[in-house]
Amino acid sequence: MFEIGGTELLLIAVVALVVIGPKDLPNALRTVGRYTGKARAMTRHLRSGFDEMMRQAELEEMEKQWAEHNRKIMAETPAVADPAPETAPETVPDVAPAAPEATAVEPAAETPPAERPLP
Repeated sequence: MFEIGGTELLLIAVVALVVIGPKDLPNALRTVGRYTGKARAMTRHLRSGFDEMMRQAELEEMEKQWAEHNRKIMAETPAVADPAPETAPETVPDVAPAAPEATAVEPAAETPPAERPLP
């Protein structure tokens, strides 16, 4: 970021030692470190917020593209009628079965074995 090399850093340390003095130098470095940490945290927070906004914008753009693509496909594809609904289970009639004496029917003649349907 600042592109400070080793020699420049050494020169800054010597000047700080001469100007601040050896007694107050640790407190000064601690204070500088604290403010540097706060600045980095603030930068990280701003960068993460910016990255989140960019990600949201990209997601919205992708959603628009997918919606457009889906609309195109739906327009090109002919509408298919819904398949017939599955047959409903047979319902039991509401009428009670007839009395046995009312249904007196002669039994049908038995069909020959050759004409019987296979089970």
